[in-house]
Amino acid sequence: MFKNLARGLTAAMLAAVAAATLTSLPASAQTTAPLKVGFVYVSPIGDAGWTFQHNQGRLAMEKALGAQVSTTAVEAVAEGADSERVMRDLVAQGHKLIFATSFGYLEPALRVAADHPDVVFEHAGGFKTAKNVNTYNARFYEARYLAGLLAGKTSKSGIAGYVAGFPVPEVVQGINAFALGMRAANPKAQVKVVWLNTWFDPPREREAATSLIHQGADVLTNHSGSPAVPQTAQAHAAKGVRVIAYQSDMSRHAPDAQLTAITHQWGAYYTRVAESVRKGTWRALPVWGGMKDGFIALAPFAASVPADVVKLVKTREAEIVQGKLHPFAGRLVDSQGTVRQERGVMDDATLAKMNWFVDGVTGTLPKP
Repeated sequence: MFKNLARGLTAAMLAAVAAATLTSLPASAQTTAPLKVGFVYVSPIGDAGWTFQHNQGRLAMEKALGAQVSTTAVEAVAEGADSERVMRDLVAQGHKLIFATSFGYLEPALRVAADHPDVVFEHAGGFKTAKNVNTYNARFYEARYLAGLLAGKTSKSGIAGYVAGFPVPEVVQGINAFALGMRAANPKAQVKVVWLNTWFDPPREREAATSLIHQGADVLTNHSGSPAVPQTAQAHAAKGVRVIAYQSDMSRHAPDAQLTAITHQWGAYYTRVAESVRKGTWRALPVWGGMKDGFIALAPFAASVPADVVKLVKTREAEIVQGKLHPFAGRLVDSQGTVRQERGVMDDATLAKMNWFVDGVTGTLPKP
């Protein structure tokens, strides 16, 4: 669900999603009746996590557009054949815009789209488009670098634990950016990784987090879909374990353990897309937005985080937003000692294929 795109998008290009003209957009989408919008979710909505944040985006779109839209959300839909069935059912019910919010929904969405050229599909994290299929994602690695910097400044053991779903490039980017940020604060820091080979499995997420704590990690983070990792950190908070949560603000699940959280913000984008479909201006223009585009934000810092550390992280955040700092700039060496980049800034095409760990990450990188 979290696969990255090979092309970025400037703020001006983001605006073009709502402003560019597509003369071939079906007239049926250019109606004064409410636009029926479907959302397909890979896990239960719950009260935090990947699906919860996408659903918050749906609700924000409803609030912004009111009677102009009518939405349907289908949760806990398995990737593959089941998702294709659900999307076909949404089309049959008259939905003219469908958001497919998990990586494994890409091929099913392309098949359904080919059979229904009058329906617009938006896929989260994909790498293929069609005349009526677009892809969108966020540069999560930007906030991951900041999270690593915070971890490096607060960890007493110098070891962080990273619970990861699948070894797709977006996940690898996040692990590497986190490690680079942590080592910017502590050059001897280590990031230990445990793979789940699933996106959502609370018991396995909890087991992986516990294993990392036993390996010496006193700061945890994750690329998985439930609050299990923050909850595990909370259970060990008295022993000094902390967490930098992902997707949602998990402070309700880890009130003593959370330092901050990397939160996903989809509402403004969903609103722009729905407006463009209604106006007949939508077109397939892949989106890879960053912190400057409002796709990602850090939750409030815990009171326990020293003021100088908060100031440092916020300064680096401002530099990322301004384009002065890029997590993958300068000399980059992998975990085997091979120089992957001598100088400059890594381009999007290279980032899109990242399949190696930077120095400081321990653990194996299985094939996706």
